[in-house]
Amino acid sequence: MNAPVPACSPDRSGLLPAEGSILAEADWRARIDRHHAALDPLLGPHLDRAARGEKHPVMDFLFQYYPFAPAHLRRWTPGVGVTLAGDAVPGYDQLKEVSRTDAGWILDPARFPERRIDAARWVLALLEKTAVRAPRFGCFGLHEWAMVYRAGAVRHGQLPLRFSPEETARVVESLPVSCSHYDAFRFFTPEARPLNRLQPKLETRQDLEQCGCLHVNMDLYKWASQFYPWIASDLIGAAFLLACRIRELDMRASPYDLASMGLTPVCIETPEGRQEYVAWQQRFADEAKPLRHAMIEAFRRLLLAVTR
Repeated sequence: MNAPVPACSPDRSGLLPAEGSILAEADWRARIDRHHAALDPLLGPHLDRAARGEKHPVMDFLFQYYPFAPAHLRRWTPGVGVTLAGDAVPGYDQLKEVSRTDAGWILDPARFPERRIDAARWVLALLEKTAVRAPRFGCFGLHEWAMVYRAGAVRHGQLPLRFSPEETARVVESLPVSCSHYDAFRFFTPEARPLNRLQPKLETRQDLEQCGCLHVNMDLYKWASQFYPWIASDLIGAAFLLACRIRELDMRASPYDLASMGLTPVCIETPEGRQEYVAWQQRFADEAKPLRHAMIEAFRRLLLAVTR
């Protein structure tokens, strides 16, 4: 089994500073340094490729599907309920959500947009329901296959497919298609949609998402980043790094040929490949679990602060 991207292994210790804590300047500067050290090996190459107009079918997804600016991802925030003592924090002190108190710099709950409270409640409910739902591991990554099933064009035109259109269709038709993720399902081709055992809708999202799904675990980054700077950057960064590793598996298990990128396929068209895929699904579900629980705590803390 190929090892995942080693630079993307997050340290999950201390992702969420204690509520009401005051971080000394030495502490928050150390956190900023760790944050940059973890992210820069990925952000630097991405920005270099973007400057050259060069596409990367694995990494670009993390910046297009999840439209969170690299500059925001890199700029550190402790999240709501934490005070930063000492000098002004570079970049942080310029945020409109930040106030200066006698104790230091804080995110001011009074500056949280009231119109976003319902959205934060919806995300919290989704995270809580997903956390207690039993994971399922039988989809085998067929969502990427269903996105090219009997299609006239593919989403990643710069990459060849491993099989002919007819052979790709046979793989899809020979396996149970059981995607539970709304955002993945909505990109299925019209011909593939009826093959799916589930028909996810936005209205049923909270009832279907489960933590065995690769995209559900990648979406931890989406939910956290959507509420920057109120969610701690240590948590956002850890979710991003996990999403990078999951995305690599997502594409290795797809019908695309990534040999030009040095990535070998997870051949889900074979029993051995499906077994490998399930093993990675289980591993990533285990890694996402503490992140999800930390994120639930972060959203609870946020809502308590802004609705008092």
